[in-house]
Amino acid sequence: MKPKVLVTRNIPRDGLKELFEKCQVDYHDSNELLSTEELFERVKEIDGLLCVGIRTDDELMNHAPRLKVISNYGVGYDNIDVEAATRRKIIVTNTPDVVTEATAELTFSLILAVTRRIAEADRILRSKVPFRWGPMQLVGFELVGKTLGIIGFGRIGQAVARRAKAFGMNVIYYQRTPRDKSVDSSESCYYRPLEALLKESDIVSIHVPLTKDTHHLIGEEQFSMMKKGSYIINTARGPVVDEEALVKALKSGILAGAGLDVFEKEPHIHPELLELDNTVLTPHIGTSTIDTRIAMAKMTAENLIAVLEGKRPANVVNPEVYSLTEN
Repeated sequence: MKPKVLVTRNIPRDGLKELFEKCQVDYHDSNELLSTEELFERVKEIDGLLCVGIRTDDELMNHAPRLKVISNYGVGYDNIDVEAATRRKIIVTNTPDVVTEATAELTFSLILAVTRRIAEADRILRSKVPFRWGPMQLVGFELVGKTLGIIGFGRIGQAVARRAKAFGMNVIYYQRTPRDKSVDSSESCYYRPLEALLKESDIVSIHVPLTKDTHHLIGEEQFSMMKKGSYIINTARGPVVDEEALVKALKSGILAGAGLDVFEKEPHIHPELLELDNTVLTPHIGTSTIDTRIAMAKMTAENLIAVLEGKRPANVVNPEVYSLTEN
């Protein structure tokens, strides 16, 4: 008998062909989230969960006694209670690599949009204000020769760095463990402690996962260290930035602008961010290209199938489960 799998939201079927061939799939063909009651009902007899944007917590797992694998449709997995899954010997997987280029592209789109005031200019024209050119109208910020500080220098951070170098920018980065100095030198991307990075950067771009250590990593104290008139970009996770402190920094002039794809209390957005002209806001679309969406679907399916076939998937979040299973 084929194992039973629940796909919790509409994603590209082009990436799920193998899943439909090898599993009995309960496919929620909708962009809307399942209600809690319906979700609990539909997980009762599943062996695998292809998790798309739902909170997968201890209570949900209690309703899924046969569950062996949670395959997350995304690289970030803060929506999953990994500790609870590990206690139950449930494998959790995610989708690194395939999201890198799309997220880096959106990051740089936000950098360009906020520094050159593109969204602001678009709003002015759409308001039907008469078009009048002037040499000081909507004066922006040139990137060449400026310093981009990248917080979190993994796959996405490095992809953003490559784009920044193409624009003639200087790149510095912060992560918990610096790279070998010879690698930094060969790529002209140099490590700085966080405080130094904040003080030296014209633009700061965030690319860390959300953990207990990174929650409010950037708050009032950190904004006070930044150059007056600098910019911040966040395409990682909203709660990494204290939004109240961000609003204050934008209104006071410490920051010239912010480009945000993620928010502290999604789907709620701080109302003052919506009112400020010096913000460019997008609704969590970092990976929203059709190529990436299909690749993510394929990877989540491959991860899930591997576990159900007794194999080790390529992208395991909680590998300690294997040692628990062996004991």
